[in-house]
Amino acid sequence: MTAKAEPHLFIGRSVRRTDGLGKVTGASRYVDDHPATGMLHAKTIRSTIASGKIVSIEFEPGIPWDEFTIVDHKDIPGENRVALIEKDQPVLCDGVVRHHEEPILLIAHPERGLVEKAARAVKITYEETPGVFEIGEGHVFKEYLIEHHDIEAEFAKSEIILDEVYRTGAQEHVYIEPNGVIAWWDQAGVTIRGSLQCPYYVHKAVKAAFKLPSDSWVNVIQDTTGGGFGGKEEFPSVLALHAALVSRKAGGTPTRLIYDREEDMVCSTKRHPSETRLRIGAMRDGTLRAVDCDFKLDGGAYITLSPVVLSRGVLHSFSVYKWPAARIRGRAYFTNSSPYGAFRGFGAPQSIYAIEAAITQIAERLHIDPADLRRKNFLHKGDTMPTGQVLKVDPNMDAIMDRALELSNYKVKRAAWKRGGGKGIGLSTFMHGAGFTGSGEVYLASRAAVETKADGSVVILTSSTDIGQGTETVMTQIVAETLQIPMEQVKFHQPETRAVPNSGPTVASRTTMVVGRLVERAAQKLSAMLAGATVEEHFKLYGPTFVEEQYEPPPGIEWNDVTYRGDAYATYAWACNVAEVTVDPVTAAVKVDHLTGTFDIGTVVNPTLAVGQLEGGIAQGIGWAMCEKVVLKEGIMKNPQMTNYILPTTVDIPDMKIDFLPAHWEGGAFGCKGVGELPMDGPAPAITAAISQALDSKINHVPVLPEDLLK
Repeated sequence: MTAKAEPHLFIGRSVRRTDGLGKVTGASRYVDDHPATGMLHAKTIRSTIASGKIVSIEFEPGIPWDEFTIVDHKDIPGENRVALIEKDQPVLCDGVVRHHEEPILLIAHPERGLVEKAARAVKITYEETPGVFEIGEGHVFKEYLIEHHDIEAEFAKSEIILDEVYRTGAQEHVYIEPNGVIAWWDQAGVTIRGSLQCPYYVHKAVKAAFKLPSDSWVNVIQDTTGGGFGGKEEFPSVLALHAALVSRKAGGTPTRLIYDREEDMVCSTKRHPSETRLRIGAMRDGTLRAVDCDFKLDGGAYITLSPVVLSRGVLHSFSVYKWPAARIRGRAYFTNSSPYGAFRGFGAPQSIYAIEAAITQIAERLHIDPADLRRKNFLHKGDTMPTGQVLKVDPNMDAIMDRALELSNYKVKRAAWKRGGGKGIGLSTFMHGAGFTGSGEVYLASRAAVETKADGSVVILTSSTDIGQGTETVMTQIVAETLQIPMEQVKFHQPETRAVPNSGPTVASRTTMVVGRLVERAAQKLSAMLAGATVEEHFKLYGPTFVEEQYEPPPGIEWNDVTYRGDAYATYAWACNVAEVTVDPVTAAVKVDHLTGTFDIGTVVNPTLAVGQLEGGIAQGIGWAMCEKVVLKEGIMKNPQMTNYILPTTVDIPDMKIDFLPAHWEGGAFGCKGVGELPMDGPAPAITAAISQALDSKINHVPVLPEDLLK
């Protein structure tokens, strides 16, 4: 463990959440808390087929249709596309249906009950065509290829070769608050407020679809948001466009569009299902020689964020090991499923599951302890990853794994629990690239600012959102620490695009590390300007002081988007998980008895919040591994209710031991690295490895349900 830094006033301390009181007392206002008086209630009319053409739309009698606002694709003043990476997804279907639940019409009325009744009176006739629902059957959305040295020569030297296919399922976000927005128009343009992660994503989409002349015509405000996990990264743009279309056609009347739980689950994006074929060559002493990875994702009916999800999956597919040679091919495929999108981990959990399962299987085949085989092949300072990135800092994976083995008593339990005896212990070692991939952060050119006020307060101006993870609290700690002022003197401005700069999206484990560093730099400059005076004294002399900082890449970071080689990430967070399970011999029900996690996330800015992120991510990983099965039929989720989409409860979540082995990184705020996604990556392969020992069987997929084990 690295030496402790000098003590801070606020950094490294579990200060009270700045937003906690409002949430505990109910004072915090979510999108559905705004008074509905004078609002229209909107509803989306969706397709009931996966592939085909719209023949006719009928509005059945018995409904006062003249009182309704009805919107279709012809009411879109700009391009009928949701602006994201590529513009392929219609805002409203213009005749060709590519997936179940595709939005076709919008209807709205002041009475919510009448809207629900009217929705059942809209009849759409289709000309149905055969759909594509399996990975690999449709065309390729995006493809990457990484080749590192002569892979066939290394396979020729190998004494054993593993050749296996691994599959992972979709996963529903199940954030505590479903998607919802309110939109209205006035002389200044359009205002949208809602439950969302990335205000400037919504801003971009709305400006494009409505052909608005300048940025100032769109104001996007983030309300208090009940969770996101990636599910409110790009998807809220769709709701915002729909609500804004209705409001515009209704003369600017405020329009509320809020999904109920079933609609949210059936139509929103989910984690991409994956299929990975791995060929790995190794020596009998456990030395790894070559990896040939064919990584496939189901992209669904539209591209959305599949290219960047695929990218991260590809760039984590070789895990924490040095490979003399590697060939990694990644492809995202079209299917007639609802589009898949961002989810915590962003493609890495899928590829890490495959490689970690394979490493354990090689160890078992060679009769080597999986921990020993990993240790023999860990990356160290000076080693080269398959992308050509040379590690400038030692990942310290030996110490990270050793600590996890010690805390879990791994060696004793592995020796005591014989294969097939009903109890098992398994481990995974893994990393997660912090921040956007490659040149992504440079492209974003994120900005953040601080500003002084007459009352002596300092306001943080950033579009980074708090969706439960503690952004507001951590940013306040950073500024208070830098300026050496009480936290109560620091205010966090509600993310609002007319008031705060574009700090980039709240994704990719970048918020505290990247944006927090911008806030820290801005506060450092302000501190120099204060020159020992108080904020209030400085304000009286000079008026308000505004200090903005823009992202600058760390020195020595190079990435080529064309060749896909170089420094994929400026830094990585590193970790080890050890899972212990018991399998019921009659029902095949699996209980995770304990899970140990050791983590290097750099400086731990707020220990309680960090542990909360890690424990929450592990719980989500356990759900993905053991019970959260999205049942798909013709691309549509058939179990979109909380009664039959099974989430782990507090009874299912094991005791956890969380420990930190931090390594200070100069590029992050006070030396921190990303934490939000890392804990999602490790539980699934550790748990399936433990189940494999308990049952003396090979498991190559998640989720692993009791009925799968009984077969």
